[in-house]
Order: sequence, then C-alpha cells, then structure tokens
Amino acid sequence: MYSSRGDDAAGGAGSAGDVERVVSLAPSATATVAAMGGEDLLVGVTTHCPLDRTAVGGWLNPDYDRLADLDPDLVCTADALQADVRDELTARGYDVCHVEPDRLDAVVDSFATLGRAVGRPEAGERLSDEARRRIDAVRDRVPERSDSEQGDDDARPVVYCEEWGEPPMAAGNWVPEVVEAAGGSYPFCDPGKRSREVTREQVEAAAPAHVIVHHCGHGDRADPDILADRGWDLDASVHVLDDDLLNQPSPRLLDGVETLAALFHGE
Repeated sequence: MYSSRGDDAAGGAGSAGDVERVVSLAPSATATVAAMGGEDLLVGVTTHCPLDRTAVGGWLNPDYDRLADLDPDLVCTADALQADVRDELTARGYDVCHVEPDRLDAVVDSFATLGRAVGRPEAGERLSDEARRRIDAVRDRVPERSDSEQGDDDARPVVYCEEWGEPPMAAGNWVPEVVEAAGGSYPFCDPGKRSREVTREQVEAAAPAHVIVHHCGHGDRADPDILADRGWDLDASVHVLDDDLLNQPSPRLLDGVETLAALFHGE
C-alpha cells in the first residue's frame, strides 16, 4: 500500500488530520469511506460511483482539470491498474492514498489504511474489525474442509466464479479466499493471483456445483444463459451476482461472503 499522507497512512509526509475534502477515483474507496461515515468528506467521485457528488471522469481516465477545480486535500486510488493515475496525481502535487490489496486479509487491512488517510483512524479500525468478525462468523457456520479420506468431498462444493465473459476469465485476487470462507472449493485460481482465462475443458473437468457470474462492470445484469449459449456442459446452479459483491475490495465484499455462503449452504 502506498500513501503520501503521513506515517499513519502508510508512509510519506503530511498530516491526515487536515483532510476535509477528498476526491475518490476508485469505487472501492468511495464505498469504504462512506461505510465509515465519511460521506461528508467526499467532494468528487468517478462516474462509476453511486454517490451524488461531482463526477471527475472514469477511474482510468479522470478529468484532471475538473479534479483541480475541487481542490482536494486527498485523492484516493486503488488497484495496480491505477498506478499510472496515482503517479500522475503525485507529480501534480496531490496527496494520494493508493491501496492495491490482492488477498482477503489485505482488503480488510486497507479499510484501516484508508481511515487513517482521511483522518478517521478509529472509524477505519472499527470497519476492519467488523469485517473480520463477519468473515469469522461465516467460517464458523460452514462445513470444514472436505477430507477425501473420510469420503466427505461434497461438504465443500466446487465453485466457478466468472469475472469476465469474452474470453471467459476465472476470478482471482481475493475471490478464491472469499469462496473458501463461504464454504466452497475453488480450483481455478490461487489466492492473490490475477484472474486468468479458462477453457471449457478446464471448467467442465472441475465439475462445479455452482457457477457465479459477476462480470466486471455489468452490475447484476449479466446474462445467466451465457454458459449454455457457449455449449458448456455443466451440471451446476448458475447465479448472477452484482459484480460489486466480489470484484470490489470494499465492505461490499463482506456482503459477498455472506451471499455465497447462503447460496452454497442455505441461510
């Protein structure tokens, strides 16, 4: 994680206590700041953020002139894909809080990092602590890992999570751990690794019991018939989820863990 907002935020110079005006160039940062009660700090967001604030462009193509008009004390970015945006903002003299979580624990830790950066460290810590409690509560309710020697392979259903459809991409980063926390088995990508393209043969050989379609940028409007339209032969329940529930490293991810657990094992 990178920040130019003081040691409390993750290194650099400055004081996070001076933050009164924040522009968020990442929907995950917008959702996280809002979840810690910091909507009053947000003066600008992206066109992808469902918050009634001045829009300063997309998360990969911000309007720097419009951003300058807002005169922010801090700009928030996220993900390696925004590294160039972060560097451009830093070169222009802005204080930037940038996080790149790739594992579930790192997502939870980023809530506290962002809280420190915007001057609300207690709220950020509370959000992180609550996230850990929710994950642990789900893990306590779902079956233990399957043990083939005990013939209990069905305790944890195999799950295929599709982040993109053309070409088909199995979700990576924190999603394998989200599936595991929800009581599923995910053989398609290792935790912390980027999403990867998969073939029909690979998915069919894994014989998933559940397919989660959460195509990036589609919300909950992805086509549930996309697998059948490809001719994939799967004996699986197909679920379309709002992509924010799995793709966004914000508190929405906790809703995703709980939603998957209910799908796999019932309420």
